[in-house]
Amino acid sequence: MKNINADPNPEFLIKSIAEQGYSLETAIADLIDNSITANANKIELITIQNQEPFILCLADNGDGMTENELIKNLQFPSKSPEEIRLKGDLGRFGLGLKTASFSQTRSFTVLSRKNSSDQFKGFTWDVEYLKENGWKIIVNTPEEVLEFVKLHHNESSNHLSQFEDFIPNTIIFWKGLYKFENYLHVNKKQEAFKNEITQTTCEYLSIVFHRFMEKKKDKLKIRVNNLLLEPFNPFPIENNSEIRILEPTQKNIGDDIIKIQGFVLPNKAIKESVDKNNIWSSRTKSLMDMEGIYIYRSDRLILFGGWINIIRKNPKLQLARLKVEIGNKVDHLLHLNVAKSSISIPYDLKRSFYREIISLQSEAKKEFHNYGLHILTNKQTGQTDKLYTKVATNRGVLLTINNDFKLLKSLKENLNQEQISLLNIILKITTNLINTIRQVDEIEVINNQKNTTDINDLKIAISELKKLGLSVESIKSQLLQNIGIDISDIPEEISEILN
Repeated sequence: MKNINADPNPEFLIKSIAEQGYSLETAIADLIDNSITANANKIELITIQNQEPFILCLADNGDGMTENELIKNLQFPSKSPEEIRLKGDLGRFGLGLKTASFSQTRSFTVLSRKNSSDQFKGFTWDVEYLKENGWKIIVNTPEEVLEFVKLHHNESSNHLSQFEDFIPNTIIFWKGLYKFENYLHVNKKQEAFKNEITQTTCEYLSIVFHRFMEKKKDKLKIRVNNLLLEPFNPFPIENNSEIRILEPTQKNIGDDIIKIQGFVLPNKAIKESVDKNNIWSSRTKSLMDMEGIYIYRSDRLILFGGWINIIRKNPKLQLARLKVEIGNKVDHLLHLNVAKSSISIPYDLKRSFYREIISLQSEAKKEFHNYGLHILTNKQTGQTDKLYTKVATNRGVLLTINNDFKLLKSLKENLNQEQISLLNIILKITTNLINTIRQVDEIEVINNQKNTTDINDLKIAISELKKLGLSVESIKSQLLQNIGIDISDIPEEISEILN
């Protein structure tokens, strides 16, 4: 059988597989996944940006790797995605270290040792070297390894908030962050890289790894340059009885169980979220940014904010958050991507999500309208210059006739009681129709509202319509339905007049 050589071009393949949906923050998070799986409880991220190439260094005090383990973990891939993983293993494809690194740099070095008494071993992946030599990993000399160790020690000690008794066992260097160095104006590079690290990345890591950072025992500490990160929990239920927690549900999927539970934030969160240090939203995100589904995989948040194309975002749902708990045995069913930043929900599971979202949606809208009720009841009354005023109900804000409107008051003063009753009915019909049009996407706001039509006014209007020759059915459809009276539940006094 004939065959031909089909070895891929190393440069092309590396650049292609690196584009797996990574941003800087998701790439760094992928490295931290490996640190957590290796039992690290201290991780530091140091950047060197006052020179080019930019350098990013991530070090952890986890278990570390022997030389053979390090070589295996640097291969493409190092594990099968179908391999059964331990409960706390945050990995997926065995590609994270390589794809995350190559998504940001074209050259990275990993130093590791099994314990603090061993000497570090170091290996480097470099695209330029691959172009000339094929699929080869550079073995760093002892002298090169020592230079890397010194570089890390010097940069680490030059920053504040140092960890006490921090002895790193794995150190990763990204040399040259091409997305910042190659594609930005020279005066913008350092500023862009600094902002991306100190704002976007720090905030992202605080949310994604908040459970590990909140543990009572062996809690994870992450230091980014001079900053020791604080966890941000999107479900701040501890000592907070104002958050409403809906009944949880469970669903078997594959060999695992998915747990789904809705949470409704209190309406005061809308006002308090304006403060950058509030507990409801992060510093750069609004409540609307953070509404939606939060999927935890083995305590690691892999997706948050938005409704993953099940429903659309809505200002009235900004108090709604749906927590989903999954293990690491159903990745193939949810199509978790390499960057662990997106999933695809199977049809039958999406239906379960939808049912929970509908229930959560209803409760969140009620809480949102309670905020409207609070705002409106605190406004000054006596708006005599407008024909319509707003009235807050537990189902929304409705328009109602302002009886203090000067022209209306003047008109009524020149009418007899029967004419006033007929005018009131006409205004009632008009108001009801206007509210129906305004709330066309919120039909429940109009239905089931307590009817406030004066019975005497209604009697006079029915008598007048009967005099004009309208049938009982016409009166029901043209009058009663238009003012919001349920035909199946007509008041007894009105039924007597109609008969």
